[in-house]
Amino acid sequence: MNNSIQVPKPSSELLELATNIRQKAMLLGQADDRQRKDALVAMASALKENSEKIVDANKQDLKKAHDEGLTSSLMARLKLDAKKLIASVEGVAQVGELPDPLGLRQLHKELSTGLVLERVTVPLGVLGVIFEARPDAVIQIASLAIRSGNGAILKGGSEASLTNAAIMETLQKGLADSDIHPNSLGLLTTRQESLAMLRLDGLVDLIIPRGSNELVRFIQDNTRIPVLGHADGICHLYIDCDADLDQALKIAIDSKTQYPAACNAIETLLLHGDIAKSFLEKAIPVFESLGVRLLGDSISQSFGVSEPADQKDWSKEYLDLVLSIKVVANIDESIEHISEYGSRHTEAIVTNDQKAADKFLRAVDSSGVYHNCSTRFADGFRYGFGAEVGISTQTLPPRGPVGLEGLVTYRYILQGNGHIAGSFVSGESSFTHKDLPL
Repeated sequence: MNNSIQVPKPSSELLELATNIRQKAMLLGQADDRQRKDALVAMASALKENSEKIVDANKQDLKKAHDEGLTSSLMARLKLDAKKLIASVEGVAQVGELPDPLGLRQLHKELSTGLVLERVTVPLGVLGVIFEARPDAVIQIASLAIRSGNGAILKGGSEASLTNAAIMETLQKGLADSDIHPNSLGLLTTRQESLAMLRLDGLVDLIIPRGSNELVRFIQDNTRIPVLGHADGICHLYIDCDADLDQALKIAIDSKTQYPAACNAIETLLLHGDIAKSFLEKAIPVFESLGVRLLGDSISQSFGVSEPADQKDWSKEYLDLVLSIKVVANIDESIEHISEYGSRHTEAIVTNDQKAADKFLRAVDSSGVYHNCSTRFADGFRYGFGAEVGISTQTLPPRGPVGLEGLVTYRYILQGNGHIAGSFVSGESSFTHKDLPL
């Protein structure tokens, strides 16, 4: 996306839509736990009943995308077959069973006799979510928004327009059978609307971009609304000198090939020099049989990697069956490489040396750091969040896969009985600052 593009003013139609969703979101935020749970049950039921219609719409989107030459990685994200849809419906049900994130008292303190302060979790308000090629994101985001008491305005990529429309129509049909208003959710259909949404500060409380580096950077540069997300998914797997090489190969294969278009698939494999030759003897035939194109530094090429990796490859997110390989002298060099080229998404180490593992887990500053397991576990569903609105690589929370807990804020509630600040200044009253049970 070109940064020279002007962000248009919102049209009267968009302002009306956003205002309506904000009003409905205020009501949604006051709905009780049971009402929001029942709404998700109704949404899941509607998705099951209309699954054939949704899958058919996706087939039409896939055909059009194929004819227009969409990349293989985006085609993989665009595809929503019956199996993937069933998994998404299961995610809605799982979100419905999660503990209520609203109304949680985080602080309870007596400031003075009869003057009691509470801090209680509340919804953010309205989420504006912009995503590319992932129609299942509509389901994930909508379920998390309703469960957390937030309205949501969604804009998917044009390549998934028919699928997105079929899903949104289905979700709103489900909400119509519950106590939650269908207009708590809204779908934008044009690029102009998605650009104009960036100027809806005051109506939209958080923008969540899910897509390319270019998309995320553009949004971050062109809105006053807070933005949650990540620009790159440059993930690394480091295989240490004390690794079980069979286990390491199994993890490396899964991290790269299980779903290469995902942002949590590895793009660079780092190998300790002591095991690089023996590991590559095992790994190269397996990777090649799976269609993985290997690029390597000079040392890994001397051990059989056929193509050279250049400097740009260390900071490239392939989202495809391409893997860069680099041999490092020790764990410190692996940590330095990740610090220089990583995107703070997910990194993993394979080793049987617990001290080395602990060092890696402490030193690598990413939202997810793993030991002896695949990077593909960086996912809200796999974390037990039911789903995620996205993955955040920023240092401030929320960080990593963002589920319900990342979609709430808090409010301070103070209750007294005619208390005034002046009486504390004069000495007539005094503070107790006594902690009370949560």
